[in-house]
Amino acid sequence: MTEPTPRRTAASAPVPTVDVHAHVLLPEVDALVTGLPGHAEARALDARRNGPAALAVSGPMVRDRIPRLTDPAVRLAAMDAQGVDVQLVSPSPSHYHYWADEDTAEKVYRTANEATAAHCSAAPDRLRGLGLVPLQHPGQSVRALDHALAQGLLGVEISSHAPARELSDPAYAPFWARAEETGALLFLHPFGCTLDERLDRWYLSNTVGQPAENAVALSHLIFSGVLDRHPGLKLIAAHGGGYLPTHIGRSDHAWATRSDAGTDCAHPPSSYLKRLYFDSLVHDPHVLRELIRVAGADRVLLGSDFPFDMGTADPVGALRGARLTEADLDAVRGRNAVVLLHLASA
Repeated sequence: MTEPTPRRTAASAPVPTVDVHAHVLLPEVDALVTGLPGHAEARALDARRNGPAALAVSGPMVRDRIPRLTDPAVRLAAMDAQGVDVQLVSPSPSHYHYWADEDTAEKVYRTANEATAAHCSAAPDRLRGLGLVPLQHPGQSVRALDHALAQGLLGVEISSHAPARELSDPAYAPFWARAEETGALLFLHPFGCTLDERLDRWYLSNTVGQPAENAVALSHLIFSGVLDRHPGLKLIAAHGGGYLPTHIGRSDHAWATRSDAGTDCAHPPSSYLKRLYFDSLVHDPHVLRELIRVAGADRVLLGSDFPFDMGTADPVGALRGARLTEADLDAVRGRNAVVLLHLASA
């Protein structure tokens, strides 16, 4: 008896490779803020945090990448070379401008949202976008998120903190509620580190500062109970969540041992890792395997930090270097993102 031919299903169809950590540079935003009160001071702070040696390297590095950051055709060619089918494109974190007053902040987020949407519209089947919200003005956050979604963007990118505000601040409660209600994606990507000039040499501002900021921000969301109150949040942490996933046992110990640590979140901190999403950009196959162990293969997404030098030019190769099972590799390479981003091929 001849066996019937199996019906081709979505689960058996080829899964696209999806990079959820890719940036766009928006000259429109730079033109908007240049010369405004507070802009020069913010640039001076950034310079102090990074140090002169880092600035001397970063300037030429960014200039060399401007075509990939601004021209959709150049971006798509680079994606083809990498074997990437879809990018989730977020503004360069240099566009946060959390120093801005309310009027300027509204202009920034509207300009950034509209410009990102326009960039992605050049190839809507391959480029999906995220906008910005002004975390320094919590009262604008819901309007900014709604504006991003109205442009066809999938959500917004946020930093690890705003001046004098942590992500645990109760003022953000309406923002978390609206993000949960709409199913918007939140991409947590730090910019700047509050350790400031302690990290102003050897590019420690990025190599140490970014993973430290990720760990602090995620800890605020966990220990404050934000994730208990908003279990449906769809939050992706850049850089594999920084130092937190590989040191989550210390957080669990504090939660179980100290009354002050365990007051505001209902469950051990490690359990919340399975409610979050993480990109794969950790630069070490052993760390990636550990991230998958503690968070689950269904919670890790391919990320490259395109096209900056602290990213990877071969994200799929880096993923394969972790020697995952085929099922886990397939999930991280694209299957998880297909579901999360509601891609048509799902």
